[in-house]
Amino acid sequence: MSTTDIVRPAGTEIGATARASLKPFWIAAAALVALAAGLRVYQEIFGWRTGLDFYAPEFQSYWGVILQGAAPIGLASTALVVGYLWRTRDRKLDALSPAAEMRRLQLLVQWLAVFGLAIYLGLSFFTEQTAVWHMTAVRDTAFTPSNLITFYISYPLFAIIGIGAFFYAKTRLPLFARGYSVAFLVLVVGMVMTIPTVGLNEWGCTFWLMEEIFASPLHWGFVFFGWMALAVFGVALTILGRIRELLGPDGVSIILGR
Repeated sequence: MSTTDIVRPAGTEIGATARASLKPFWIAAAALVALAAGLRVYQEIFGWRTGLDFYAPEFQSYWGVILQGAAPIGLASTALVVGYLWRTRDRKLDALSPAAEMRRLQLLVQWLAVFGLAIYLGLSFFTEQTAVWHMTAVRDTAFTPSNLITFYISYPLFAIIGIGAFFYAKTRLPLFARGYSVAFLVLVVGMVMTIPTVGLNEWGCTFWLMEEIFASPLHWGFVFFGWMALAVFGVALTILGRIRELLGPDGVSIILGR
């Protein structure tokens, strides 16, 4: 969408203070990696010991709690994040200073970077782990230790982070508040749609026993929606274009060290 209607004068004062603090990113990324590592350690300790028989009492003790708690926690977290961002939205975006807008753009970029890390952990690390489990262990139900972590924790997690990034931009940045970024919508909708794709996948695997045929059409939905993550480049270009407008020629020169 056009941004010419929200260009404000900018100068060297923005360029001189345009270096962002990466502290929010490192804190969020560290927390995300720590969570993934903790889940993986939990799988390593209890997966083979208690996770092979869905109907065993020990399975319900160690894994049933994840199945029962993950969905309501995910829904409540989504409502909390969206509700907070909407309730605290900036109602005076027309008066937003260029320096404040720059800081918010920098925070959005860091949010998207954490989103990308969460997508990698969900769609690559844990998803491939699920494939390995299906080829090496007996799948008695859809609720295996690998599936529970992958589909009920890691997928909802990156979906929540993506939805949060979208609403942060929508409620705090004029660039996104005055319309809808197609690239941003494709990015977030694609990641969210991997979740209902799980239902189709599990239904098909149950009826057609396709664990070992990972290139089958049943699994194409993950690829189709997963590749929508490439829309992040469109979002990034939109953000970079706005940053350039805010900095102006003088600010860009300062950033580049000219």
